Amino acid sequence: MPTLPVSRRTILAGAAIAGAMTQIRKAAAETKEVLTPVVATDITSLPRVKVKLVDPPFVHEHEQVATGGPKVVEFEMTIIEKKITLDDSGATYWASTFNGTVPGPLMVVHEGDYVELTLINPASNELMHNIDFHSSTGALGGGALTQVNPGEKTVLRWKATKPGVFVYHCAPPGMVAWHVVSGMHGVIMVLPRDGLKGREGEPVKYDKVYYIGEQDFYVPRDEAGNWKQYDSPGESYEDTLAVMRTLTPTHVVFNGAVGALTGDHAMKAKVGETVAFIHGQANRDTRPHLIGGHGDYVWATGKFNNPPERGLETWFIPGGTAGLMVYTFEQPGVYAYVNHNLIEAFELGAAAHVVVEGEWNDDLMMQVLPPSPI
Repeated sequence: MPTLPVSRRTILAGAAIAGAMTQIRKAAAETKEVLTPVVATDITSLPRVKVKLVDPPFVHEHEQVATGGPKVVEFEMTIIEKKITLDDSGATYWASTFNGTVPGPLMVVHEGDYVELTLINPASNELMHNIDFHSSTGALGGGALTQVNPGEKTVLRWKATKPGVFVYHCAPPGMVAWHVVSGMHGVIMVLPRDGLKGREGEPVKYDKVYYIGEQDFYVPRDEAGNWKQYDSPGESYEDTLAVMRTLTPTHVVFNGAVGALTGDHAMKAKVGETVAFIHGQANRDTRPHLIGGHGDYVWATGKFNNPPERGLETWFIPGGTAGLMVYTFEQPGVYAYVNHNLIEAFELGAAAHVVVEGEWNDDLMMQVLPPSPI
């Protein structure tokens, strides 16, 4: 197996984080005797539901309003390191992925449920990986408890106490940024048990849901300006790190590649359908915009205890955050869903399409005069 080249800075950073983890574990052990005991849920008494994850932009079947009490929701994800093609110019990248996709799959549970994830790192991989859930409560979001080397697996369980959409990502000591911009991130949605609500407490429901993961890539070039090619993730590390430190991505894309959500892969809807769009960006700020439509309900920072904004043209999602927008389509046509940093949308790739079928409404828009001589 190739050896991953690391700098002295990386080694020191990893040592520092490892030291911090040791202190966290020590502090937790010391405080067990002085903290007021709490009544723990008897996990063995809860029903278990095993969920099969699906590839983005789709989302596994789920209830919008929970039936019954809390459950233990079981997920399984396999880490896959693989070379992916970013566009038709020959740009490729050694991606680290959850379940083989960029972004990783979207998980859905309800507030009060327990998330139980089996994380598998096959022996065929080169690197150590883990997972940090922004939605969980505990130091490093579970990252210290899920470090798996090639050939290992681990199981993490945590209680979903905060409703919203949240980012999860890989966060190995000393190499967090590189793993995240290698595609290793995703989103989990923790729905309120009684479903989404608007500002006046009205139910907010959707007919279908799409999941968009925005990704910035940093692909090295050679002295002639050609995209460099590598035989393994470790071989690409130093060159990719140098491009990352310029803070200038070569690609900003949705769901892993330029055009991944256009053409035959465009999202589909019908006039009158209410569609939820979940948008995650684990690293950089983004400004989603639906050209020709609006955000009827928008949780831009994705937290359902906060009331949604209404009728937005563009909404701002900070890096390391996921957001949710719900819109009922009123006209047919091809809608462009973009990052409204238009350079990133039209020059670097952050654009998708929604193809909407139905009858045109002239009252909402019509061509009064076709193009004709002046």
